[in-house]
Amino acid sequence: MKALVKDKAEPGLRLMDVPEPEVGPGDVLIKVLRTGICGTDLHIHAWDGWAQQAIRTPLVLGHEFVGEVVDTGRDVTDINLGDRVSGEGHLVCGKCRNCLAGRRHLCRATVGLGVGRDGAFAEYVVLLATNVWVHRVPVDLDVAAIFDPFGNAVHTALSFPLVGEDVLITGAGPIGLMAAAVARHAGARNVVITDVSEERLDLARKVGVSLALNVRDARISDGQRALGLREGFDVGLEMSGRAEALQDMIANMTHGGRIAMLGLPAQEFPVDWARIVTSMITLKGIYGREMFETWYAMSVLLEGGLDLAPVITGRYGYRDFETAFADAASGRGGKVILDWTA
Repeated sequence: MKALVKDKAEPGLRLMDVPEPEVGPGDVLIKVLRTGICGTDLHIHAWDGWAQQAIRTPLVLGHEFVGEVVDTGRDVTDINLGDRVSGEGHLVCGKCRNCLAGRRHLCRATVGLGVGRDGAFAEYVVLLATNVWVHRVPVDLDVAAIFDPFGNAVHTALSFPLVGEDVLITGAGPIGLMAAAVARHAGARNVVITDVSEERLDLARKVGVSLALNVRDARISDGQRALGLREGFDVGLEMSGRAEALQDMIANMTHGGRIAMLGLPAQEFPVDWARIVTSMITLKGIYGREMFETWYAMSVLLEGGLDLAPVITGRYGYRDFETAFADAASGRGGKVILDWTA
């Protein structure tokens, strides 16, 4: 089968012929239809410092996908041939304290699809049945392909109650944009999003934010005044991993404000802990999705009319992967999709 492979410890990827994956007793074989390009994939493509430490070559990349079930192992009873499916890309041990308690998203032995084992940037992928999500209602293929990052957005946005709250989102990348759409849909009063890319801020306006703020030209406090917020933001969603973004967010939270952090910083940086203590601010780290509560929430949000179409800005056949990766790395658009049926 064709697959996108990091075959050598150097920048770039190769489209190669590799053996089709074997199906074990508890596995599902999936014919891949669409995949989404993630920031993790960009790191591996660029072969940066993180990738050099985390990746062993050769490796088939990819963890955001939708496909069709074409085979199942002998022990799989509740997934059928022809089912339209996506996959939870965090493979857990099932034996640790958190797994046994039903908190699989907190497993310390998690292995990432397309990171710690071969992934979904291929014509076929094998996944444990326990990690397969069957789409029981019709979902657009491009949207189904990005259920993984959509789950990150939903997990972050719904960490705290949003109804009637004023929400600040720092970072208008694809996940920040999806979180903004979720916050609006979930009943937030105001949703403010910040970035330095006018193209991404324009996308944020399309998903219905109250204010899209370019922090090259303005400060978050300016946005507060523009919306008439007297006491600051109730909920903060930090999506950028930038030191200045979190620092400015903390400075503009109301007393008792709550911050969910998904953005992963590249290095350590100082935080005004005195402000966090005296303002009684809650900080919560977010990683991945809650399995599978977040997945249920995603499906229900889409059934309820949440529209993610504006977030998807690039669509390419898989043979045009270099152009697709350049688009995704540009920092100007939303999610980029690879079509494996083209």
